[in-house]
Amino acid sequence: MATLRQFEYLVTVVDTGSFTRAAELLHVTQPALSHQVRALEKSVGGPLLERLPRGVRLTPVGRAVLPHARAALADAGRARAAARQAAGLAGGELELATVYSVSLGILPPVLRAWRAAHPGVRIRLREFAHNEELRAAMAAGQADVAVGTPPADWEGPIRELGVEEFVLVLPEETAAVSGRVPLAELAGCDWVHYAPGNGLADLLDAACAEAGFRPRAAVRTEQTAAAPLLAAAGLGPALVPANIVPAGFEGLVRRPEPPVRRPLAAYTRTRPDALTAAFVELLSGRACLLPDHVAGLLSGDGYS
Repeated sequence: MATLRQFEYLVTVVDTGSFTRAAELLHVTQPALSHQVRALEKSVGGPLLERLPRGVRLTPVGRAVLPHARAALADAGRARAAARQAAGLAGGELELATVYSVSLGILPPVLRAWRAAHPGVRIRLREFAHNEELRAAMAAGQADVAVGTPPADWEGPIRELGVEEFVLVLPEETAAVSGRVPLAELAGCDWVHYAPGNGLADLLDAACAEAGFRPRAAVRTEQTAAAPLLAAAGLGPALVPANIVPAGFEGLVRRPEPPVRRPLAAYTRTRPDALTAAFVELLSGRACLLPDHVAGLLSGDGYS
């Protein structure tokens, strides 16, 4: 039967890319490390690693086993943290995963409130470019709770947070535009787009496709926060989550027609422990999907 120590050895070899470096990091001899990896291979019924002239490579069996090894180690770490917390030995640590736009627009005030209420609990934040990457990381055991779009076919608990609204940020030369802006009217524009692999790039492409065109990119950015600034600087329209528009923003902000929205949720693999449940509860009450300062910029456009 596979052991946690064997899983730890496998993960460390993969992460370092070397049996030698893994042995040094684990403070064991290389023969002892190799012996445990072979024992794990015997337990799962096939080779896990291929030794290369420089480094190692996962076999198909290894690629199948690795996510489970990571999840087992993460679960064991959380069990130890929960035991220490129950014994009053430590404040604990919460591992939180999300996508870039949520960490920028929604989480800061939530984390500020959490820190004020639980100053002894550390937060480890993992950020991903795409919701599919977020889902995969959560399934692999890399976090206690994920915040993003509700994942399809998810077997664990899901807490709905509401619907996030997207707005258009337009260059100064369109200052005469008032009210809602039909996306189809922007078909001839060069857009502030997002880098390939960013989930917002897919969202923009889908919204424009529904309006009957494919957006041309004037620039592509990996930084979600840069999109409204680049649009306001005149590079082209940008479609951004309303909650990332900063207070005091002087650019032109309008709602698109048809509306562009996405649901958000917090989800876990299993029933959350007390620490995770407390965070999800605070998140549900504090998550601001449409800040007041952005609602003010949008007032009078015909939307409630």
